[in-house]
Amino acid sequence: MRFLRYLLLLCALAAIIGGGYWWAIRPPMVNVVQPYRGRAAEVVYATAVVEPVRWAKVTSIVRERIVSLCGCEGMQVKQGDRLAELDSGDARATLAELEARQDLARSERDRALQLLERRVASQQVYDRAQSELIRINAIIAAQKERLRDYSIVAPMDGMVLRQDGSVGEVAEPGEILFWIGQPRPLQLVAEVNEEDIPKVREGQQALILADAFPDRELSATVGRITPKGDPVLKNYRVYLDLPQDTPLRIGMTAEINIVTAENDGSLLLPPAAFNGSRVQVVDADNRVASREVKTGIRGTRAIEVLEGLTPDSRVVFPFDAELTGGQKVVPAAEGAR
Repeated sequence: MRFLRYLLLLCALAAIIGGGYWWAIRPPMVNVVQPYRGRAAEVVYATAVVEPVRWAKVTSIVRERIVSLCGCEGMQVKQGDRLAELDSGDARATLAELEARQDLARSERDRALQLLERRVASQQVYDRAQSELIRINAIIAAQKERLRDYSIVAPMDGMVLRQDGSVGEVAEPGEILFWIGQPRPLQLVAEVNEEDIPKVREGQQALILADAFPDRELSATVGRITPKGDPVLKNYRVYLDLPQDTPLRIGMTAEINIVTAENDGSLLLPPAAFNGSRVQVVDADNRVASREVKTGIRGTRAIEVLEGLTPDSRVVFPFDAELTGGQKVVPAAEGAR
């Protein structure tokens, strides 16, 4: 009885050791994919903002309190229409003081002229009085021109797209108070990395992904590319024309993919199947072989295969660097049977 118990124990132990050995030497299971036919597209990704083609930002060039606003957001205005008024009390007081000095300088000039005609004063005295009057006149002209800065007017015909600021607030120089422009046509302004800009050309189509319209297929066309890039941010500004019926609105942000190259009916594989230009192919005996392939368009979702594979090829997916050439594997579909 004890012998039988030992025998059963040895059999169980042998089974465990045998199972462990089989588990250790078993071929690894891998997922495989086959190349498929489809459209290969190379795209350049960028983020963009919707802007009018013609518009202007209106700012104050003086620091002063706002005393009135047109309240014309969303309305059409003409060039020169008054949009806002700033407190010009101090500036007008300065002008009044200058005009008083002008009257005094004019009187001094006239008096010097009378004395010159009576030969009581010299030509030099008259010239000095005349020069002082001319100087005051120039200062007054400059002050009157400066007073125009206290009235903020529309620089162009268009719609007041947005109005900021409130009566009583202090307008800072350079602070935007109004956005004025034409609501149509619209454009996308994108920043494209300097590494990708050589691929971008005028006339190329771009696919748009906007959070406001997740289920809409939107597109734009590359209109122009700024000649000079930003050496700090290392990007170039690209302007894309939107169609007249675009649902996008001014100020919206979007992600764009500019299609720089495309081929129909190409043999494709997902990028994860590649290590550079190499893939791992499983042969009829389920052994792995590393193979160099010639690729074409490398997109974000698929890479075009030009040479080295057929539609019947079985390719390890994703690429597994731990597999060695000639190693036996079990494709997942076969291992499931």
